[in-house]
Formats: sequence, structure tokens, C-alpha cells
Amino acid sequence: MANIDVLNMQGEVVSSLELNDKVFGQEWNDQIIYDVVKSQRAAMRIGSSQTKNRAAVSGGGRKPYRQKGTGHARQGTIRAPQYRGGGHVFELHPRDYSFSVNKKVRRQALRIALSEKVATSKFIVLDSLQVEDVKTKTIVKMFDDVKAEGKTLVLVNGLDVKLELSVRNIPYAAICLDSHSSVYDILDAETLVVTKDVVNYFEEALLDE
Repeated sequence: MANIDVLNMQGEVVSSLELNDKVFGQEWNDQIIYDVVKSQRAAMRIGSSQTKNRAAVSGGGRKPYRQKGTGHARQGTIRAPQYRGGGHVFELHPRDYSFSVNKKVRRQALRIALSEKVATSKFIVLDSLQVEDVKTKTIVKMFDDVKAEGKTLVLVNGLDVKLELSVRNIPYAAICLDSHSSVYDILDAETLVVTKDVVNYFEEALLDE
């Protein structure tokens, strides 16, 4: 089992924490990550595109001109697809792009994503994360002190309105509950900042039954 330093908000080491290899020591698997991320990205799609076919557009109830003798190609309606204002040939309908992935695969993908952050030293554990007032500069200073680089995802164990308001104005940072985090969110962030409570949550939730 690997040990990781636990920092305070000033970037000082206050203790160490032993990480469970069954959660934070998993090897990378391209197929599992691909399947789960693809599923999560597909579920994000709105799928609200819609167009009308020739039966749904208005107008065109009568034949525009007689069948023969005009010198033009025969036409049955001016709302056919080749006319301006006509219906679409392959019309779009609202659809659900989501698809399911086995629960065991999803859980393993989350273990792999967390393990990848630990292996690349992009996993920062804090003893606690609280702010007295809503101040974005407090969080920015904390990121600098703990050396959180690039796009940063903060995972917390409970909702803190002051903390959420302090983080949301930082363009390169986001905050999320540990129970709502996804594989895509974790991998999309360069640095993961969590508290000890979050580590305990993942170890309890992701250990094999």
C-alpha cells in the first residue's frame, strides 16, 4: 500500500495516509476507460435535434401543375425535398444517446482513474477544506500553496455553499461531491484535490463486495 502526504491549506505536511491498492493502485486499461468515458459522454448529449419531413411541413396540398405537357418534370407537391421549404429526406428526431455499461466495469474505471492520478503525483490530499468567507483568492492561494497545477477538480464529502461559491469563479477549477464525480471529470482534470473524508469514501465505496 502506498503512503501519501496529507497537507493543510497552507501546503504544509501534517500527516500521512495509507492508500488501499485495491482502489488507488490499479493498472491502466484502455478498453475499460474507453467504454466508460464514451458512455458518460454519450449521456451528456441533449439529443434534441428535430426537423420535418415532407408530411410534416405546411402547404403543398395540391399538385403544382398538370402531369403532362408542361415540359417540366412531373411533381406532386411543392413541399417535396428538392423544393425550397420542402421537407427533409432523412429528418432528425429527438433521441437518447445514452447506453449502459456494467456496474463492475464502471467501478473499475473509477478505480483506474483515481490510480492514474496517484501514479502521476496529481492526487493532493488535504486534512480539511473550509473557508470562513466567500473569497476566490483564498482558494487561488490554496492551489498555489499545495502546488495544484493546471485544470483542477476539487472533490468534497459534503456540500459547503461558501466553498462552492469561492471555487466557481476560477476558470481552471471545478468543485464536485465525491458521490457525483465521474471517470470523465477525474481524467479531464490535470490535478485532483480531495480531503481525507473523500479518500475514505472511495475506499469504502469501491472495495469489492
